[in-house]
Amino acid sequence: MLKNIRVVLVLLFICGMAYPLLITGLSQVLMPAQAEGSLIKNDKGQMIGSELIGQSFEGPGYFHGRISSISYDAAGSGSLNYSQSNEEMIKRTEKEMAGFLKENPSIKKEEIPSDLMTNSGSGLDPNISLKGALVQVPRIAKERGLPEKTVYRLVDDQTENRSFGIFGVPHINVLKLNIALDEVK
Repeated sequence: MLKNIRVVLVLLFICGMAYPLLITGLSQVLMPAQAEGSLIKNDKGQMIGSELIGQSFEGPGYFHGRISSISYDAAGSGSLNYSQSNEEMIKRTEKEMAGFLKENPSIKKEEIPSDLMTNSGSGLDPNISLKGALVQVPRIAKERGLPEKTVYRLVDDQTENRSFGIFGVPHINVLKLNIALDEVK
């Protein structure tokens, strides 16, 4: 009996304290930015957001990210797993499409990238496809009084390629892109 208690206490110490402290310490030393949540701060050191969690950008002068049925609340990660035939999903998609087309009159319905009309699995995806950013360029350039060429260059500069050249697809972090957009004079 006493031997069992000692084993439990030793394993509790190793698994519950020593290992988490070791991993936390190593991550703080080896990759401090990621260990802190990949936070993005402004010049004054104020947190703007995390490059890992999407956020809502209102107004026609900003790039918009994916839809989030949880309002980008990281505490409630997940999304509604509606099928394509679900009535609520159809209504929501039609509403989002109508809003997007109204805000982007130069775009046809069939040109809207699907990632701009759908949730990610977590509802927190901070990235959009390259096409998702490019279709928004005319609106943003007009709204901000910038040449489209300048906004296209920003999109190009902010495009992150495939991991190791083979995994995933080129994508753009909406927060980083909007920060870069705000820095254009």
